Amino acid sequence: MTHRTLAKSTLTAFALTVTIIGCEHPTRHVSATSTSGASPESPASALESADGRESSTMRTTVASSAGDIGRKATPHLAANHVGRIPILEYHVIGGDKNALYARTRESFRKDLEDVYARGYRPITISQMLDKDFHEVPPGMSPVVFVFDDASAEQFSYVENDGKLEIDSTSGVGIWLDFAKTHPGWNSRATFCMLNGGAAGHNFFGDGLKYRGQRRQWRLQKVKWLADNGFELCGHTLWHAMLNKYSDAVVQEQIVRNLMGIDSAVAGYHVRTFALPYGIWPKNRELAWHGSWTDPRTGKTHTYNFDAVLEVSGGPARSPYDSQFNPHSITRIEAIGDDIKKTLDRLDAMKTRFVE
Repeated sequence: MTHRTLAKSTLTAFALTVTIIGCEHPTRHVSATSTSGASPESPASALESADGRESSTMRTTVASSAGDIGRKATPHLAANHVGRIPILEYHVIGGDKNALYARTRESFRKDLEDVYARGYRPITISQMLDKDFHEVPPGMSPVVFVFDDASAEQFSYVENDGKLEIDSTSGVGIWLDFAKTHPGWNSRATFCMLNGGAAGHNFFGDGLKYRGQRRQWRLQKVKWLADNGFELCGHTLWHAMLNKYSDAVVQEQIVRNLMGIDSAVAGYHVRTFALPYGIWPKNRELAWHGSWTDPRTGKTHTYNFDAVLEVSGGPARSPYDSQFNPHSITRIEAIGDDIKKTLDRLDAMKTRFVE
């Protein structure tokens, strides 16, 4: 399930190279605890403003690395509603070193520090679609964190004296600890989940061998995310490579994933879908609209997503951009220093979205 090849797209402006990685391509395997994937779509203009102009003015020097961020003031920029929005894509949070689908806890914390110091504040994909930037202070920018595949490393519980507590070393635990010392860092991120994946990718761990997680905790975690302001996102039942299957199987994979989410949070409206492996079904429209009839009950379930997430492609267009396509929203994978390079370039070109 964890497969991929890497593709690089060299952007010549400012002689800076941004690596666009295709998440989970079917030619490379990674360990079972680091599962995820896709193939890239990398628009050459991913870091340019919609009209080609540098439409925001930086008033304060921005830190260019996580090591400098503590010594820099938060930037305050001129408004630019057609600038680009970074959507950062994470998989496993943990391990001893960064890998294709794993970000060490230390690197994840540094990513949080870096985007915060640059003047970014988190929102969800749904907020972006609704042009709801009220939680982003004037002169600052939105950023979207997306967590794919629902691994236990993203969200774990620990049990103390019969009471469940969020593991402070899991991705959600790190996020909550960061928010305690960073004003304005809200519980806003998007979780694109599997509910039948291998290696514990089943609503954040379905067995003790996955960070000690019990199967009966799965739905409780999903509900906790929704109750606390995070967005729930579809990602298929078990990370199916959709171009390999018939239209009927594609729709079954998507609907059964949504049924799993509904079993945790009854009536929850899932608006966003992330393509497994970044690969489209043969009938492209099925990525956002379709239906499946449950043979056990005879009930037909339909879905209509407002947004479809690509696996790569660079910072996303603003919803105010006339070329914004909600059914093809690009992302930046958290691999190596790709995030830092992209944010550096947005700052240098003054092409980031600013509220």
